[in-house]
Amino acid sequence: MMGLMASQETRTRTTTTARTSATPDAPTSGDGTARAWRTRLLVVGIVLAAMNLRPAITSLGALLEEVRDGLGMSGSVAGLLTSVPPLCFAVFGVTAPRLARRFGAGAVVCAGMAAIGTGLLIRPYVGGTAAFLATSALALMGIAVSNVLMPVIVKRHFPDRVGSMTGLYSMALALGTATAAAVTVPLTDALGGNWQTGLAVWAALAAAAVLPWLSFARERDTAQDGNAAARADDGPGRDGRAAAEAPALRITRSRTAWALAVFFGLQATAAYITMGWMAQIYRDAGVPAGTAGLLLAVTMVMGVPLAFVIPRLATRLPQQGPIVLVLGVSGLVGYAGLYFAPAAGAWAWALLLGVANCAFPLALTMVGMRARSGAGVAQLSAFAQSTGYLISIPGPLLVGVLYQHSGGWGLPIALMAGLMIPQTVVGVLAGRDRTVEDEAARR
Repeated sequence: MMGLMASQETRTRTTTTARTSATPDAPTSGDGTARAWRTRLLVVGIVLAAMNLRPAITSLGALLEEVRDGLGMSGSVAGLLTSVPPLCFAVFGVTAPRLARRFGAGAVVCAGMAAIGTGLLIRPYVGGTAAFLATSALALMGIAVSNVLMPVIVKRHFPDRVGSMTGLYSMALALGTATAAAVTVPLTDALGGNWQTGLAVWAALAAAAVLPWLSFARERDTAQDGNAAARADDGPGRDGRAAAEAPALRITRSRTAWALAVFFGLQATAAYITMGWMAQIYRDAGVPAGTAGLLLAVTMVMGVPLAFVIPRLATRLPQQGPIVLVLGVSGLVGYAGLYFAPAAGAWAWALLLGVANCAFPLALTMVGMRARSGAGVAQLSAFAQSTGYLISIPGPLLVGVLYQHSGGWGLPIALMAGLMIPQTVVGVLAGRDRTVEDEAARR
């Protein structure tokens, strides 16, 4: 697959070289082989980076009980810990474009992978709850900036294969998420049963991801190359600089933008509650720790095939409401199963909640469909994701508080199911066939 992608990329870039040969920065025609290998290295880097964007969260979810006991955490503090990921994504993610303009996207992703590895390596051994939260935030900071820049890198380097590369990226992300959930407990047992070692071992995956990005860390002109490509794609009748200086869209005037932001926030709430608490729900129901980790992995791994299927299906429909309804019903049935028979139907509930959690690729797809222009998509994406992650912060914390004060999972699961209803409603609204440009202009 990677070889085919690389050859296609070589042909694409060769064509671009011929079209822009009059420019002083155009590459020579004799370096096609070097570009092909460099493209293969970039694909490897993208895959490895994507695989590192969730293990910091799901590995902790699999060992949350051991971490709580080891650090003396209360349920409320553990809930705070599961709220840290969306908080970091909201706070640090917005800095990624500015950092990329200054240092280059490749350098920022390389530094992000290094931050993930450093945070994961030292956080199990810091010896206190506050320090554990701080080192977790370091790893999550690296995830946040990489999370934002990976789609940008895909768009810049693979402009003719955004769909296939996004699918590969999403598959790798889901694979890393599921693998960490599935193997953390048995790997911990194999390494002597020490939860600290079981968490720290994931730093090795981040260290591996640093290596291919070192080759791209010195590319300070990534943003400029992207702007040049955008101007070329605009065609001979468009002035790229004028387009860049066009007035910003008043995105907050669009009801669809708000609906999409709330949909993104509620699906993120469900995802982080699942990653942080689902394994513990099963363990409290009497499911062995290793099996609970596998159940979480099943939920996460559903994103591997559906990351390909859902976006393609969504783009073929004028409205995405039917897909939203299917995901919402799956979530409601899954939560009902967790409430009434968590252990008896554990595998069925894991599958259903895995389907429901695939609202994430649907949300990203709708971002691209609800705006006409590239600038509109970028602005809508920034608004929907930053607002959405802010919305998602209280959910995991509230679950921890309810769990501690009620002494069981009845109220937390009822909350999760209740949030699925507004998520479905705003998802249907966000899936209507309209654009944010039209709505902002009318208001």
